[in-house]
Amino acid sequence: MSGSDPNKFITKADKLTTLSLTRWSADWKSATVLYEQAANAFRVAKDYEKAKTAYEKASKGQEMLSSPWDAAKHMESAATQAKELSNWKEVGDFYRRASELYIECGRSQPASDALEKGARALADTLPDEAIQLYTDACTILEDDDKEQMAFDLYRAAASVYIKLEKYTDAASVLLRLGLAADKSNATNSQCKAYLSAIIVYLYAHDFKQAEKCYNDCYQIDAFVKSDQNRCASKLLAAYTDGDIEEIKRIAQSSAIANLDHVIIRLARKLPTGDVSALKEDTVEDGEEPLDENDLT
Repeated sequence: MSGSDPNKFITKADKLTTLSLTRWSADWKSATVLYEQAANAFRVAKDYEKAKTAYEKASKGQEMLSSPWDAAKHMESAATQAKELSNWKEVGDFYRRASELYIECGRSQPASDALEKGARALADTLPDEAIQLYTDACTILEDDDKEQMAFDLYRAAASVYIKLEKYTDAASVLLRLGLAADKSNATNSQCKAYLSAIIVYLYAHDFKQAEKCYNDCYQIDAFVKSDQNRCASKLLAAYTDGDIEEIKRIAQSSAIANLDHVIIRLARKLPTGDVSALKEDTVEDGEEPLDENDLT
């Protein structure tokens, strides 16, 4: 049968699932086997369009047979074929459906993984949709108390936001990563996330927001005791002093060198605006420059 025409498999399977005067019930078991055989044959032949359709039908068959796990697997295969066809909307739709089917199985990790695959596939062509997929993938893990498994997803979402130059959104995702790390007792990841958010604000030349972010993070004991806190403190002090050379020197520090590459690249471009204006504003407001040794 392996040498048979896969188109005939589809035709026969369709007949088995279509009710008529002579067929009062669908034979999904037999039809699904035929859909699966057709899908694999089309895939091997690189007939991506027909393979995609066959995998969709095979997925539907497994659903009808009350096997959501196998249905999800076939839906992921359909997404792979859609990717080959550069049909990006379908890629996202198929991975979302696969995720829903994994949820039906009570399996949060593969459900999240399916959304991550979709996000990675769409990051360059549909970045906004990719971000939504990453966000939903994180939520699935959070709802199952598996925040630690979502760290890379937060970072990936932040990276896409940065490419879109949506720096406030990027910083928000990094702070969400910090919260997830706090719940997971992952102190190092938590502190890195906070320093990264501060750097993103500074890159966007939003010193006030960077300062507010620092003050908020300083309420957290783990951050107070960290190398990342000391680095952030020195960086903000250099901004307050209008010291461009000091900002550039801190950007080369080990605390920053250990962050994600996308954040390191931002830090190495600091300062992005006129920091002398910050010093002038501080003097005009009658404020003392930020003292890194006095953070009360």
